[in-house]
Amino acid sequence: MLKSIKLRVIITLTVCLAALFFLLPTFLPEDSPIKNFIPSDKIHLGLDLQGGTHLVLEVDTQKALQSWLSRTGNDIKNTLMDKGIRFRYFAYKNQENVIVFELPDSPSRIAFDYVIKENFPDLETVSSLQKEGRDVVSLKFTQKREQEISKMTVEQALETIRNRVDQFGVTEPEIIPESNERIVLQLPGIKDPARAKAVIGKTALLEFKLVDDAHSLDDALRGSIPQGSHLSYSRRVDRASGRIVETPLLLKETSLMTGENLESASVKLGGRYGDPYIELRFNERGAREFEQITGEHVMKRLAIVLDGVVHSAPEIKERIPGGRAVIEGTFTMEDARDLAIVLRAGALPAPVNILEERSVGPSLGQDSIESGIMACLIGWLLVILFMGIYYRLAGWIANMALIFNVIILLGALAAFKATLTMPGIAGIVLTLGIAVDANVLIFERMREELRSSGKTVRMAVELGYNRAFLTILDANVTTLIAALFLFGFGTGPVKGFAVTLSIGIVASMFTAIFVTRIIFDHLVLNKKVTSLSL
Repeated sequence: MLKSIKLRVIITLTVCLAALFFLLPTFLPEDSPIKNFIPSDKIHLGLDLQGGTHLVLEVDTQKALQSWLSRTGNDIKNTLMDKGIRFRYFAYKNQENVIVFELPDSPSRIAFDYVIKENFPDLETVSSLQKEGRDVVSLKFTQKREQEISKMTVEQALETIRNRVDQFGVTEPEIIPESNERIVLQLPGIKDPARAKAVIGKTALLEFKLVDDAHSLDDALRGSIPQGSHLSYSRRVDRASGRIVETPLLLKETSLMTGENLESASVKLGGRYGDPYIELRFNERGAREFEQITGEHVMKRLAIVLDGVVHSAPEIKERIPGGRAVIEGTFTMEDARDLAIVLRAGALPAPVNILEERSVGPSLGQDSIESGIMACLIGWLLVILFMGIYYRLAGWIANMALIFNVIILLGALAAFKATLTMPGIAGIVLTLGIAVDANVLIFERMREELRSSGKTVRMAVELGYNRAFLTILDANVTTLIAALFLFGFGTGPVKGFAVTLSIGIVASMFTAIFVTRIIFDHLVLNKKVTSLSL
């Protein structure tokens, strides 16, 4: 039995030292000489404690539907041309989310219907009109397909935003889908919310388009834009005046390539004036496409367009193998880094609008921390006083275990990189009560055994712990199950409460049953006490 006590003491000290090891970075100053020998992570504070930004975003799923419909219309056009099926023209009607084809005769209409049925089952005919012997057919996605596209768009936007936030360096962000088209984003510790919004909300649609040099730019500026082309603008900062200069360009509508197959985007130095620029590298498929595009359009200008703005339009001198390209411009280093982040994280499938923005200042967070600490200290003090006065020596043993409980709980928060929030502090206060509840059950059982005739102190301790154990286990396991469900299905504040409550329950089982039993066994077996102060 004595060896068992020593082993239990070693286990207890090991657990407490491990908790202190992970807890030290939270309390040590940044310039401490031992920082290199301990973990670098402190206890992460949530938005309500350290300040930050709360955003509600809305994904423009209608834009995604229009984009899908546009691509599908091009696919239909290419399929009709491959099969030799005649059509006069096709057009998009974005307001109605339909594509319109005009077919010259009845055989073309029959062949057209067959192609749609066999190759594009997600489309349905909205209207079919005859005009001077020609059929005008309007198509749109089925309702089921529209719902699928909307859901997929929000999921892709959620994942893209998560990737951008991770690369932006935010610790423990909360990114939660709120409804069909809305996303709640909490960014603790963000000191520059404007920059964060710019990085998160940028669509980052990267396109490679040919410059239309076959038509007059002056005519296009006067309103005579040729079919299949559109006006766009490149922007640069004039070094002499500091003003933004816009240069018009006439571009082909069709994108030869997008950033879908982009593998990496990194910031480099060494432009014409030593400015930062962004080097793009494509994956194997993208490299093949880029080599083919540059090979087919030698001596033509290829515009690199990001979110509708032309960043550069160099002339293709020769076929470019290897899948590398650069985006040059008058970037600052910060702008270049942010642009590289959104390119690496991928383009958003649709524009994202910021519906709501709230900022929590560090001073408000500090007030919350101080209030939470005060609540913990008051609750802790009241529990300690009650246990010490009502249960005397046994109560002070339980209080000692309570100190171990808090150390283990905070150490586990640091070790698991969990986030401490105001509801989490409430969970710690609740844990203080749960921790001594087990000892109350044990002490009351020991009192009953001592009142029984012929029971020794050693037997009372043994029976007190053994007979109260199942009741304690049942109460704690049911509470733990509830806490796990709160964590699994709750949102940010509820999860913060569930985390500290779950860790606290496990820690209280260890300290209230395992640690206090060591002290009582030592008193009974080593000190040979004949009475207990209960």
